[in-house]
Amino acid sequence: MNALSPPLPRSRSGDGRSLQSVPLVAQLLARNSTVRRNRQPRKSRSAYFGRNMIQSTGFWFCGLTRRPQFPLLLLLRVTCHAVVSCLLQSAAEGRVHLLPLSSNKSSHVQSYCERETKLALSLDFWTLSSENLIAVLPVDPVQENYVRKVKNCIFSIAFPTPFKSRVLLAAVSKEVLEDILDLDVSVSETDDFIQLVSGGKIVSGSVPLAHRYGGHQFGMWADQLGDGRAHLIGTYTNRQGEKWELQLKGSGKTPYSRNGDGRAVLRSSVREFLCSEAMHYLGIPTSRAVSLVVSDDEVWRDQFYNGNITKERGAVVLRAAKSWFRIGSLEILAHYGELDLLRTLLDFIIQEHFPSIDVKEPNRYVDFFSTVVFETAQLIALWMSVGFAHGVCNTDNFSLLSITIDYGPFGFMEAYNPDFVPNTSDDERRYKIGNQASIGMFNLDKLLQALNPLLDLGQKQMFRKLFKAKLGLLGEKEGDDELIALLLHLMEKTEADFTMTFLQLSEITESQLQELNIPQQFWALKTISKHELFPTWVSKYILRLKSNMNDSVSERRKRMITVNPRYVLKNWMAESAVQKAERNDFSEVRLLHQVLRSPFQKHSAAEKAGYALPTPSWAKDLRVSCSS
Repeated sequence: MNALSPPLPRSRSGDGRSLQSVPLVAQLLARNSTVRRNRQPRKSRSAYFGRNMIQSTGFWFCGLTRRPQFPLLLLLRVTCHAVVSCLLQSAAEGRVHLLPLSSNKSSHVQSYCERETKLALSLDFWTLSSENLIAVLPVDPVQENYVRKVKNCIFSIAFPTPFKSRVLLAAVSKEVLEDILDLDVSVSETDDFIQLVSGGKIVSGSVPLAHRYGGHQFGMWADQLGDGRAHLIGTYTNRQGEKWELQLKGSGKTPYSRNGDGRAVLRSSVREFLCSEAMHYLGIPTSRAVSLVVSDDEVWRDQFYNGNITKERGAVVLRAAKSWFRIGSLEILAHYGELDLLRTLLDFIIQEHFPSIDVKEPNRYVDFFSTVVFETAQLIALWMSVGFAHGVCNTDNFSLLSITIDYGPFGFMEAYNPDFVPNTSDDERRYKIGNQASIGMFNLDKLLQALNPLLDLGQKQMFRKLFKAKLGLLGEKEGDDELIALLLHLMEKTEADFTMTFLQLSEITESQLQELNIPQQFWALKTISKHELFPTWVSKYILRLKSNMNDSVSERRKRMITVNPRYVLKNWMAESAVQKAERNDFSEVRLLHQVLRSPFQKHSAAEKAGYALPTPSWAKDLRVSCSS
């Protein structure tokens, strides 16, 4: 049998809108449903925010502490009506309507056993399923794919729109294919694969879905948002028992497209493909990129919203995550008072993704929200530790699993600047890098406004821990905060490269540093050495290094190299790759993909390309925007 099936037959209504019938959906599911209950516990990242910050750096400080037990009195401080109702109501007053489903266990066992012995060499026995989602979470009863206000559901059924022109495979992640999706990389060379990852066909057993959510954008409630150009094509359960939700981005219109065309362009798709994989290899929780395809379809964009509309090429990224639920997924339900549905969704998320929380525990929602606060705090601290600015920290872009999602006008800080804003659309500089922690707190406050008292404790410990590791410091010493803050201050004033300053501190000898004899190869340190306070900082730093107990120079360097990357996806690198990709030259996309898999190791091709050198002069004024 062939795992790829053509789209379901569509009837036409009088107004020209396409219809999908529920019986056909049920038949499709019945042919190939694969509900599996195995899952791996998520690693907990306990951390939380506070309000104090060191003014000289512009960074908020976060804290790692033992997670406190929350008293029941906390419930009295919850101000969101929907959340109060969830906490206080003892039982659901009704059940959501479930689509009729059945399970083909024999075919599931056969295909799973085959995957256990070897990676699949074709898509013939490779299956996706939407059943684990729509068996529990309600689907929009309206089957027509037109823009509208949607209520009382989590998903709408929406099929991808195939490209009209030729489709080229620009890049694929071998590791994601083999380690997550159990597919041999050779499968990517087949027409079936190209059809799947471009939205041309769907896998039998899957019902493509668009997720309904809302959110606060730039501080204001934006009401219904949703997957306006993304299609969740199914959940894959791999041989490790992990569930991964696969989503096409740029695959056409959905009921949530608003005024958009449902497409993504090549430049933004190249950036997302590269950066999501780069973040993974930096050790930062993120969605993963499976593949990148580009078409010759014309997509029109006003990139900088200045009236200059240009023709670009449409592209699609197939991306994977354990879940695509975000803060906005809950906000939309609370906003419209859909409290039973809010409870249903929360219980589903807890059951699937928070195994440490007992779904039968009366206070499970308090535990859930507190965990999200802690893990979001650590995620943002990790962003800051590598100089990453997300660019659009709206609540609809903040994952409930605390992973990095929805890459748009992001940027890695080059010259150190706490006011760095990668998004030219952010006129008020709301999402500057030094403001990400406070924005995180704003978003978490929208998730649960009564958690504010928790955000005042242990504020400095996480930031201190991460940056002490970057400087090779061991133990706790008075003055560590000032040492870090002074270095960041010097970097800001001299516009020293953030990434390379820390890396070169791990490479230069202590004698060279102490004598202020900075060789030209340490160009970032040479930049910062121009500041009059640099000798003072060096003296304090050398003295602090000598206080490391049972440490050696070689051990310190080894530690520092493992936490200070040599390569991050700077905007000029992405732009260079995009410009070549526009000419159907995907060589730099593939080179960057390879290099960013090992960001801490020296790569000869990367060195030749200048990825560890100062930003080239042609790229000094590069800009990115939300337009994609």
